[in-house]
This record gives sequence, structure tokens and C-alpha cells, in this order.
Amino acid sequence: MVRKRLLWQLFPSYLLIMLAVLIASGWYATDVFHSFYLEQIAEVLRARTTLVRAQILPFVEKQDFDEVDRLCKKLGSESSTRITVISTAGLVIGDTDEDPLNMLNHMDRAEIIGAMDSDFGKSIRRSPTLGIDMMYVAIKLKETDSLGFIRTALPISGINKTLNNIYSKVFFGIFAIVLCAAVISLYVSRRITNPIIEMQQIAHDFAEGKLDQRVPPYNAEFGILAESLNQMARQLNERIKTITGQRNELEAVLTSMSEGVIAVDSGRHIVSINMAASKLLGIEPQQACGHNIEEVIRNVELLEFVRKTLDSDKPVEAEMLLRNEDERFFQLHGASLSDNFGKRSGAVIVLTDMTRMRRLENVRRDFVSNVSHELRTPVTSIQGFVEALRDRKISDPVQAGRYLDIIAKHSDRLNAIIEDLLTLSRLEQEGERREITFEKVLLKPVLAAAIELSDTKAKEKEIQINLDCSEEIEIKINPTLLEQAVLNLIDNAIKYSPAQSNINIYVKRNEKDLSISVQDSGCGIEEKHKARIFERFFVVDKGRSRKLGGTGLGLAIVKHIAQVHRGFVSVRSKPGAGSTFILYLPVE
Repeated sequence: MVRKRLLWQLFPSYLLIMLAVLIASGWYATDVFHSFYLEQIAEVLRARTTLVRAQILPFVEKQDFDEVDRLCKKLGSESSTRITVISTAGLVIGDTDEDPLNMLNHMDRAEIIGAMDSDFGKSIRRSPTLGIDMMYVAIKLKETDSLGFIRTALPISGINKTLNNIYSKVFFGIFAIVLCAAVISLYVSRRITNPIIEMQQIAHDFAEGKLDQRVPPYNAEFGILAESLNQMARQLNERIKTITGQRNELEAVLTSMSEGVIAVDSGRHIVSINMAASKLLGIEPQQACGHNIEEVIRNVELLEFVRKTLDSDKPVEAEMLLRNEDERFFQLHGASLSDNFGKRSGAVIVLTDMTRMRRLENVRRDFVSNVSHELRTPVTSIQGFVEALRDRKISDPVQAGRYLDIIAKHSDRLNAIIEDLLTLSRLEQEGERREITFEKVLLKPVLAAAIELSDTKAKEKEIQINLDCSEEIEIKINPTLLEQAVLNLIDNAIKYSPAQSNINIYVKRNEKDLSISVQDSGCGIEEKHKARIFERFFVVDKGRSRKLGGTGLGLAIVKHIAQVHRGFVSVRSKPGAGSTFILYLPVE
């Protein structure tokens, strides 16, 4: 339905009211003019009748009817008035326009009857003699004696013409007044509606969020409305700012959270999802919001957890395994939401990625198991040989010496494991406390010192160690720790490289970092072991590692030394093609 504007409701109403008032006033005025004008004509005729009576009365008294008729024609012609003298019997004695003998009896005329009853009579009617509308006024010829009546008459066509002229002027004035009233009504209507239209536009701007505008003050009534709108805008602006601030704070909190958060309504449609949840579940937040959670997420366990949360009044917890490219473990926490009336309106699901914790737990278990295993072997061997010596069942000094050598060897291995564990612990503690000092030194002497310490083991296998490093390279490091890291890499390369081979150490530097590469020609490492090669006690071949005297902690120590230098270590290797361990250090 099309609604009319207030202007076109007020303006026609005002115009119709004014038009009705003016038409009624005009009609009443013309009626008054008509009556007044006829009364005035009647009074004029009465005055003329009285004047004429004085001239005709003597001849009537003498009964000189011819003179009466002549005088009527004369006076009537001079005054443009029809004069008629009528006897008491109703016979016409004299007349201005007609022969009295040819005229009918006039006793039944209204003006004669009126004059007979009240000495004065008038009427308006069509003259049967002349065939035109006339006004008649009659009085007695003599007030005391009844000698007859004298009547004067004027045609009312002239009167009507004059009245019509008055009517036309009146209605023309009404038309002019209506036009002026229309303009005034339009102006007044606009004066009333313009503030409303302006307030409507400003209210529309308010609805679009432009709350900084204000409605200007108007008259008393509109001024109160304007102030109410301005007050509403101020309150809305403050509330919107508060809500926006709270929403931004909530979004900042949700965005900064490492836990995934999903909010759904009672119909299981996603209301909100933060970046962490979208990354964990591999979905787009913009595409997910507004859709049913079953359309976006295909994991049956998560969907069942959402259903349970929506159906429960208490918090719900569960664990979930998500298999995508790799296995990820999640701790799920769910709580239902209620609206202002206490009716359940949705639920919030929090997904905590426990994968790293699970892996760390597995690493911890493996570490404890490996430590126990690595320590148990030398300890068991030492105990066995000590008991054999204690029982004094061995009489051969050579065999006893061999037993003591084995005990010493296992003691050295046990001591090496403990030393490496202490080194790792010290690195972790000092790295966290930032107690490790760094200094800017030349790199080549540090590498050369590590090579010199490995020289004895390299010569036993006739391995040549080559160094490619510029003399001018300086870097901010802890020389002792870096020397140990390179020494461990060289020692690892010597252990797994064949005899009479080469180990190449070369250094490259760019704008961001510096790399120290240790390349050997050993057996290489399979792809599946690369991810765990730097874990504590992880070795590809444990039997071979023990045979070569390794503790399984050397590469873990290298990784931690790289980390305290704000760098990292990586490996490039293929089975049968040797390995290259690369230590990356940042350049300041």
C-alpha cells in the first residue's frame, strides 16, 4: 500500500476547508445581497408610488379617469417606471404601458391584497401583460377612504443583471482568495512537514549509523521531538561504541587464542569461529558463518559432541582424534548458552590442540625408556663383572684384567651419557635464564679448534677433514658452545663415514644468516628418520651406535646449541649417499 506524504494529507484538507468556508460565505453573502437589493428596490418603488399618488389622487377623486391614464403614461415614461391605478373593484383606471380597458381585474394580485391588508404590498412575478418578470409595489390611494390603489413596477431583469454582476465579482473574489489560500496552505503545510521530512532524513541517517548528526531545534512541539531524537542518537552512539569496543576486544581475544572456538545457535548454525579453529579444522571463517555445522565439518565425533553440548545443561568434555594429513589430538570443552529469558540459544565449543603435548609426552616416555635402557646396559655389565671378580673364581690375571677393561669401558660410557645429559640440562637452563654470554669473534679459528680435537679419531680411520671458510668472517657467538656443536657433528661424521674418506666443512654467509655445513660420505639416513634424528637417545641403528661408542645425545646437544644462538640445524641425506648437517646462525 502506497502511503501519502503528510504534505498531501494536510494541504488538500486545508484547501477543502477554506474552499467550503468561502463557498458557504459567498453563497450566504449573495443571498444577503439579493435580499438587500430587492428590499432597496422595493423601498425605491414605494417612495415613487407615494410621490405619484400625490399627483394622481386629485384626478381620481374627480373621477377623471382619462387624465389619470394620461398622467400614468407621462409619469411612467419620465421615471422609467410602470404606474398602474386600480379601483376598489380591481378595475384598472390608468396604466403606463397598456390600455386600461384591455387589462384584467387586478384584485387577485398579491401586491393589491397586501396593500389592502397592511396599506403596503409587494410581489415579484411574471407580468401576463408584458411577459417579463416584474417587481410590484402597491399602496392605497388614500389612507382614510378606500378610493383604490396605486401600483408601481420595475422589470427585475436589470436587477438580476446587477445581481449577476455582483455574483460574478463575489465568485471571482472567492476564486482569487482560494488561490491565495492554496498558496498559503501549501506554505503552511510545508512549514509543518519540512521539519518532519528533515527529521525523517536524519532518522534514516541514524539507522545507517551516522549518529554524529543532530536534529536542529524547531518550535516547542517539534523541539521536544528533536531533542528526543538527539538524545536517542547520543545514547545509541555510546552503546554502539561500547558494543563495538566489547566486540573488538572479544575478537582480539578470540584471534589471539591458540585454542579454537566455535559458537553455534540452537539450530546448529555456526555463529562465530575464530582463526585458530578455522586453521585446525581447515575451513574458511567467512564461508562457515551462517551455515549448518554439518555442512562445514564432516567429523562425526565433533558433530556428536556439539549435539551433546546443545542437549546438556552442564559443561561437556571429550577427546577427539582428527586424521587429516597427520594425526592431531584435541581436547574438547563445550558449554551451552542461554538468552536473556533463560532459554537455551546455542553452545560454545573450545578445541585445544593437544598434539604437541601428546608428542612431548611420547618423547618424554621414549626419553625415560631410552635413558633407562642406555644406563641399564653398562650398569648391568659392570655389576656382572664386579660380582665375578668379587667371587674370586677367576685365577687368571689376564682374564681378570680383561674384565676390568670391560668395566672401565662401560664406566666411561656411563660417564659420557651422564656428561651429555648434564650438558643438555645446562644448555636448557642457561638458555632460559639468558646466562650464556656471546662475543664477536673470527669463525675460522673456532672451526679449526674443533677439527684439531677430532684429528686423532680421524687419523685412526685415515679420514681427511677439509675446511672452506673465509678468514674475515666474524660472528657473535659463544665460542665454546659452537666449538662443541661442530665437534659433535665432526665426531658423528667420523663414526659413520668409511675409512679413507673425506669430511668437508664449508661456510656460507648472506645478509640474514650464516650456515656451517658438515658433509660426510657415510651410509646416509632414511627419510622416515629425519624428523626424529635430533631427539635425545634416538639412533637409527642402536647396536651400531653402541659399538661406535655413541650416547645418542650428540645431535640433541647440537640442536640446543643452535637454539641458544637463535638458530637451527637441519640435515640433507639419502641412504648410501652420505649426509650433510647444516648449522644455521643469524647474522646481526
